[in-house]
Amino acid sequence: MTAENRFSDEQYYALLEQLQAIDFVLVELNLFLDTHPTDQNALQQFNDLTEQRWVLANEYEKLYGPLQNLGRSYSGYPWQWNDDPWPWQV
Repeated sequence: MTAENRFSDEQYYALLEQLQAIDFVLVELNLFLDTHPTDQNALQQFNDLTEQRWVLANEYEKLYGPLQNLGRSYSGYPWQWNDDPWPWQV
């Protein structure tokens, strides 16, 4: 998918926004769990959101390419890291 097509694709932005929201909550829960490691509710929320993030990230990557480099995301053929914009540039 070209950069021009991504900019006009509402699902592209919706998936990125969902990922950003989940990432924010995961960071907050991570910090909370650092000081409250026995809070089972927080741990369950963290694990549930981790699963949701994994599903959303896989959906995003299938449609638009990798989210992370250095072996954290698969790349389609041809190599997709030169396809812009990268998720953090939007």
